[in-house]
Amino acid sequence: MTINAPSSAATATAVAATQTKPAFSPDFNMFLKLLTTQMQNQNPLDPMDTAQYTSQLVQYSQVEQSMQQTGLLKDVLARLSVNDMTQMTGLIGREVEMSSPATGLTAGGSSAWAWSLPHSAAAIRGEVVDRSGRIVATATLDPASTSGRFTWDGKSADGNTAAPGAYTLRLTATDATGNSLPATVHGVGLVTEILAGPGGALLLGVGGVTIPATALVRVSA
Repeated sequence: MTINAPSSAATATAVAATQTKPAFSPDFNMFLKLLTTQMQNQNPLDPMDTAQYTSQLVQYSQVEQSMQQTGLLKDVLARLSVNDMTQMTGLIGREVEMSSPATGLTAGGSSAWAWSLPHSAAAIRGEVVDRSGRIVATATLDPASTSGRFTWDGKSADGNTAAPGAYTLRLTATDATGNSLPATVHGVGLVTEILAGPGGALLLGVGGVTIPATALVRVSA
Protein backbone atom coordinates (compact mmCIF):
# COMPACT_ATOMS: atom_id res chain seq x y z
CA MET A 1 0.00 0.00 0.00
CA THR A 2 1.33 3.42 -0.98
CA ILE A 3 0.77 6.40 1.26
CA ASN A 4 0.83 9.76 -0.50
CA ALA A 5 2.40 12.71 1.34
CA PRO A 6 -0.02 15.60 1.88
CA SER A 7 0.38 18.62 -0.36
CA SER A 8 1.72 21.89 1.02
CA ALA A 9 -1.75 23.42 0.70
CA ALA A 10 -3.28 20.58 2.67
CA THR A 11 -0.57 20.92 5.29
CA ALA A 12 -1.21 24.65 5.64
CA THR A 13 -4.93 23.98 5.98
CA ALA A 14 -4.31 21.39 8.67
CA VAL A 15 -2.02 23.74 10.57
CA ALA A 16 -4.57 26.57 10.39
CA ALA A 17 -7.32 24.25 11.60
CA THR A 18 -5.13 23.15 14.51
CA GLN A 19 -4.43 26.75 15.50
CA THR A 20 -8.12 27.67 15.48
CA LYS A 21 -9.22 24.70 17.60
CA PRO A 22 -10.31 25.49 21.14
CA ALA A 23 -7.72 24.77 23.79
CA PHE A 24 -9.88 21.96 25.18
CA SER A 25 -9.89 19.86 21.94
CA PRO A 26 -6.56 18.04 22.53
CA ASP A 27 -7.72 16.96 25.99
CA PHE A 28 -11.02 15.79 24.59
CA ASN A 29 -9.28 13.72 21.88
CA MET A 30 -6.94 12.26 24.48
CA PHE A 31 -9.95 11.27 26.56
CA LEU A 32 -11.43 9.44 23.57
CA LYS A 33 -8.16 7.56 23.04
CA LEU A 34 -8.01 6.58 26.70
CA LEU A 35 -11.65 5.50 26.59
CA THR A 36 -11.07 3.39 23.48
CA THR A 37 -8.00 1.77 25.02
CA GLN A 38 -9.96 1.08 28.17
CA MET A 39 -12.73 -0.62 26.20
CA GLN A 40 -10.21 -2.73 24.26
CA ASN A 41 -8.51 -3.93 27.42
CA GLN A 42 -11.51 -4.46 29.68
CA ASN A 43 -12.23 -7.85 31.20
CA PRO A 44 -14.59 -9.63 28.78
CA LEU A 45 -16.03 -11.59 31.72
CA ASP A 46 -16.78 -8.38 33.62
CA PRO A 47 -17.33 -5.58 31.07
CA MET A 48 -17.86 -2.03 32.22
CA ASP A 49 -21.28 -0.47 32.07
CA THR A 50 -21.76 1.29 28.70
CA ALA A 51 -23.98 3.86 30.41
CA GLN A 52 -20.88 5.18 32.18
CA TYR A 53 -19.12 5.67 28.83
CA THR A 54 -22.10 7.52 27.43
CA SER A 55 -22.36 9.74 30.51
CA GLN A 56 -18.67 10.65 30.35
CA LEU A 57 -18.88 11.45 26.64
CA VAL A 58 -21.87 13.73 27.20
CA GLN A 59 -20.11 15.54 30.04
CA TYR A 60 -16.97 16.17 28.01
CA SER A 61 -19.05 17.33 25.06
CA GLN A 62 -20.91 19.80 27.25
CA VAL A 63 -17.64 21.16 28.68
CA GLU A 64 -16.19 21.64 25.19
CA GLN A 65 -19.33 23.45 24.02
CA SER A 66 -19.18 25.68 27.09
CA MET A 67 -15.56 26.61 26.37
CA GLN A 68 -16.41 27.39 22.74
CA GLN A 69 -19.23 29.66 23.91
CA THR A 70 -16.81 31.38 26.30
CA GLY A 71 -14.45 32.04 23.41
CA LEU A 72 -17.25 33.52 21.33
CA LEU A 73 -18.32 35.70 24.25
CA LYS A 74 -14.76 37.02 24.67
CA ASP A 75 -14.69 37.87 20.97
CA VAL A 76 -17.97 39.77 21.26
CA LEU A 77 -16.71 41.69 24.32
CA ALA A 78 -13.49 42.58 22.48
CA ARG A 79 -15.48 43.99 19.56
CA LEU A 80 -17.69 45.98 21.91
CA SER A 81 -14.57 47.38 23.58
CA VAL A 82 -13.25 48.52 20.18
CA ASN A 83 -16.59 50.17 19.39
CA ASP A 84 -16.59 51.95 22.75
CA MET A 85 -13.03 53.15 22.15
CA THR A 86 -14.01 54.49 18.73
CA GLN A 87 -16.94 56.39 20.21
CA MET A 88 -14.76 57.88 22.96
CA THR A 89 -12.24 59.34 20.52
CA GLY A 90 -14.49 62.43 20.59
CA LEU A 91 -13.02 63.16 24.04
CA ILE A 92 -9.54 63.76 22.64
CA GLY A 93 -8.64 67.43 23.01
CA ARG A 94 -11.43 68.09 25.49
CA GLU A 95 -11.06 69.01 29.14
CA VAL A 96 -12.27 66.43 31.65
CA GLU A 97 -12.73 66.39 35.40
CA MET A 98 -12.00 63.15 37.23
CA SER A 99 -13.13 61.73 40.54
CA SER A 100 -9.46 61.15 41.45
CA PRO A 101 -7.42 63.95 43.09
CA ALA A 102 -4.48 63.04 40.83
CA THR A 103 -3.73 64.46 37.41
CA GLY A 104 -0.72 64.67 35.12
CA LEU A 105 1.99 67.22 34.44
CA THR A 106 3.63 67.32 31.03
CA ALA A 107 7.00 68.90 30.24
CA GLY A 108 6.60 72.67 30.27
CA GLY A 109 2.90 72.37 31.09
CA SER A 110 0.69 72.97 34.11
CA SER A 111 -1.76 70.98 36.21
CA ALA A 112 -5.22 71.90 37.48
CA TRP A 113 -7.70 70.69 40.05
CA ALA A 114 -11.30 71.52 40.96
CA TRP A 115 -12.10 71.60 44.67
CA SER A 116 -15.13 72.05 46.89
CA LEU A 117 -16.00 72.30 50.60
CA PRO A 118 -19.27 71.62 52.46
CA HIS A 119 -19.30 75.25 53.68
CA SER A 120 -17.01 78.27 53.84
CA ALA A 121 -13.67 77.96 55.60
CA ALA A 122 -11.45 80.34 57.52
CA ALA A 123 -8.26 79.04 55.88
CA ILE A 124 -7.38 76.66 53.04
CA ARG A 125 -3.89 75.34 52.41
CA GLY A 126 -3.00 73.33 49.33
CA GLU A 127 -0.10 70.93 48.86
CA VAL A 128 0.98 69.47 45.53
CA VAL A 129 2.30 65.97 46.16
CA ASP A 130 4.20 63.67 43.78
CA ARG A 131 3.88 59.88 43.44
CA SER A 132 6.26 59.24 46.35
CA GLY A 133 4.22 61.46 48.69
CA ARG A 134 6.79 64.26 48.69
CA ILE A 135 5.39 67.80 48.89
CA VAL A 136 6.56 69.61 45.76
CA ALA A 137 4.74 72.93 46.13
CA THR A 138 2.37 74.69 48.52
CA ALA A 139 -0.24 77.42 48.09
CA THR A 140 -2.84 79.34 50.07
CA LEU A 141 -6.30 79.23 48.51
CA ASP A 142 -9.00 81.83 48.85
CA PRO A 143 -11.45 80.68 51.57
CA ALA A 144 -14.15 83.15 50.46
CA SER A 145 -15.77 80.50 48.23
CA THR A 146 -16.86 76.93 48.93
CA SER A 147 -15.52 75.76 45.56
CA GLY A 148 -12.92 76.79 43.04
CA ARG A 149 -10.13 75.80 40.70
CA PHE A 150 -6.43 75.67 41.46
CA THR A 151 -3.82 75.72 38.68
CA TRP A 152 -0.22 74.80 39.37
CA ASP A 153 2.44 76.12 36.99
CA GLY A 154 4.67 73.08 37.46
CA LYS A 155 7.25 74.93 39.54
CA SER A 156 8.51 73.39 42.76
CA ALA A 157 8.98 75.34 45.99
CA ASP A 158 12.63 76.05 45.10
CA GLY A 159 11.65 77.55 41.74
CA ASN A 160 12.76 74.59 39.62
CA THR A 161 10.53 72.90 37.08
CA ALA A 162 9.03 69.67 38.41
CA ALA A 163 9.47 66.44 36.48
CA PRO A 164 6.57 65.26 34.30
CA GLY A 165 4.31 62.70 35.94
CA ALA A 166 1.32 62.30 38.21
CA TYR A 167 0.64 64.82 40.98
CA THR A 168 -2.05 65.11 43.63
CA LEU A 169 -3.53 68.18 45.27
CA ARG A 170 -4.02 67.77 49.01
CA LEU A 171 -6.20 70.38 50.74
CA THR A 172 -6.29 71.23 54.43
CA ALA A 173 -9.28 73.42 55.30
CA THR A 174 -10.34 74.69 58.72
CA ASP A 175 -13.29 76.74 59.91
CA ALA A 176 -13.29 79.70 62.30
CA THR A 177 -13.12 77.41 65.33
CA GLY A 178 -10.15 75.48 63.97
CA ASN A 179 -12.10 72.36 63.04
CA SER A 180 -11.09 70.52 59.86
CA LEU A 181 -13.43 70.53 56.87
CA PRO A 182 -13.62 67.61 54.44
CA ALA A 183 -12.47 68.73 51.00
CA THR A 184 -13.32 67.15 47.66
CA VAL A 185 -10.58 67.41 45.03
CA HIS A 186 -10.89 66.38 41.37
CA GLY A 187 -8.06 66.32 38.87
CA VAL A 188 -8.60 68.31 35.65
CA GLY A 189 -6.81 67.95 32.33
CA LEU A 190 -6.97 67.52 28.56
CA VAL A 191 -7.51 64.07 27.05
CA THR A 192 -4.71 63.18 24.66
CA GLU A 193 -5.43 59.50 23.92
CA ILE A 194 -7.80 56.58 24.49
CA LEU A 195 -6.30 53.27 25.65
CA ALA A 196 -7.54 49.71 26.18
CA GLY A 197 -6.78 48.49 29.68
CA PRO A 198 -6.91 45.03 31.31
CA GLY A 199 -10.16 43.19 30.77
CA GLY A 200 -11.23 45.58 28.03
CA ALA A 201 -11.53 48.55 30.40
CA LEU A 202 -11.07 51.91 28.69
CA LEU A 203 -8.43 54.31 29.94
CA LEU A 204 -7.91 57.99 29.18
CA GLY A 205 -4.51 59.57 28.72
CA VAL A 206 -4.58 62.89 30.59
CA GLY A 207 -1.42 64.93 31.00
CA GLY A 208 0.81 61.92 30.51
CA VAL A 209 -1.02 59.69 33.02
CA THR A 210 -3.82 57.19 32.48
CA ILE A 211 -7.11 57.12 34.35
CA PRO A 212 -10.15 54.81 34.03
CA ALA A 213 -12.91 56.20 31.84
CA THR A 214 -15.30 55.40 34.71
CA ALA A 215 -13.59 58.15 36.75
CA LEU A 216 -15.05 60.91 34.55
CA VAL A 217 -17.35 63.34 36.35
CA ARG A 218 -17.39 66.22 33.84
CA VAL A 219 -16.50 66.83 30.21
CA SER A 220 -16.22 70.32 28.70
CA ALA A 221 -15.18 71.76 25.36
